[in-house]
Amino acid sequence: MVSTNYAPELTGIGPYATQLAEHWAASGARTEVLTGMPHYPAWRVDERYRGAWRRLESREGVRVHRRRHYVPSSQTALRRAAFEASVLVHGVLAPPPGRPDAVISQMPSLAGGVIAARLARRHRVPHIPVVQDLMGAAAAQSGIRGGGRAAVVASKAERYALRGAALVGVIHESFVEGVTALGVDPGRIRVVPNWTHVRRPSVDRAATRARLGWPEGTPVLLHSGNMGLKQGLDVLVDLARLAPDVRVVLMGDGNQRDGLRALAAGLPNLDFLPPAGADDFTDVLAAADVLAVTQRASVLDMSVPSKLTSYFVSGRPVVASVADEGGTADEVRRSGAGVLVAPEDPAALLAAVRGLAADPAAADALGAHGPGYVAQHLSREAGLARFDALLTEALGDASAGTARSGTARAGDAPAGDTQGGARR
Repeated sequence: MVSTNYAPELTGIGPYATQLAEHWAASGARTEVLTGMPHYPAWRVDERYRGAWRRLESREGVRVHRRRHYVPSSQTALRRAAFEASVLVHGVLAPPPGRPDAVISQMPSLAGGVIAARLARRHRVPHIPVVQDLMGAAAAQSGIRGGGRAAVVASKAERYALRGAALVGVIHESFVEGVTALGVDPGRIRVVPNWTHVRRPSVDRAATRARLGWPEGTPVLLHSGNMGLKQGLDVLVDLARLAPDVRVVLMGDGNQRDGLRALAAGLPNLDFLPPAGADDFTDVLAAADVLAVTQRASVLDMSVPSKLTSYFVSGRPVVASVADEGGTADEVRRSGAGVLVAPEDPAALLAAVRGLAADPAAADALGAHGPGYVAQHLSREAGLARFDALLTEALGDASAGTARSGTARAGDAPAGDTQGGARR
């Protein structure tokens, strides 16, 4: 697996890559991961890895090969390009040794997709990219400086990574059109949704609110996760300015955190919290009254926030300030656990929050749909099973092609062997 993000990162794509690799290792497969140094969502290298050029670790049976790369403290198209270039160069120069049976890449890392495609072609094995975000669309839609030119380059890199793939996984059907536009046959696209990777809340809400200093009777609107450009979190600062009776909490990290702090200076009802640990993350979510998902109005088909799976587990209602035609809106509607409001509209967002706060029973009933949706559609077992099926199909197709061409070699792994030593 090639994934720029991996454990010990606790948010974003890292947990999914980690749980998938560990699942395959536990099944008996020799599983190796090429990744970077932990840096997300703070966009600062974890202090335990600073100064290291390469690391080889064993984590839960997975051999993890880490390569150093540039980490920009703020996002511009040029700095993001430098990040991707450094990942690409070090990954190409120092890939994991040996011949795999299949290569899986976690995108939106453009460099990771290109590295994985090169490795698969070199060893003539299936490449299976999993599209978590579309970077070309992200550059165009997220508001990053220089995004128009970056979108052209990013789309070319995505096309290179995807065009020769055995199968392409996408985490939401809203990505199918964008992936098809990059030259992928729709018949090779499979929907493999993310699953919830956190436990259910286990502590009384009132106890957690008391620990955090959130008084009863004061509505708490919480946003958790990355604080980047595409989130458009200034709408929450504007809401806090409009409504001194509502406590707004931004929990997490990201390259826009300092700018948001400056924008929120002097607002006593807006708090910044560091990312919660795995032990109490969902307890903090469950202690809030309303959970916020925000995106810039221009964000349509580039991303479905991974935070949604955690939000749904918490049992609290979600208010999504997002474009109505995007994948995020689709997922909130499908869950039945939230309401949609226009993006970049603090007054509309505030009205939704106040409406839920004024009717706690209705808010509780809305939020209760989340855990049921998770149990039915987003369980870890179901998510991992979809990836098992994806890998088995790709290996089976590759084996059939090899058999037809008569080029099978002694010692090649049996097609569809997802146990007994197949190497990913």
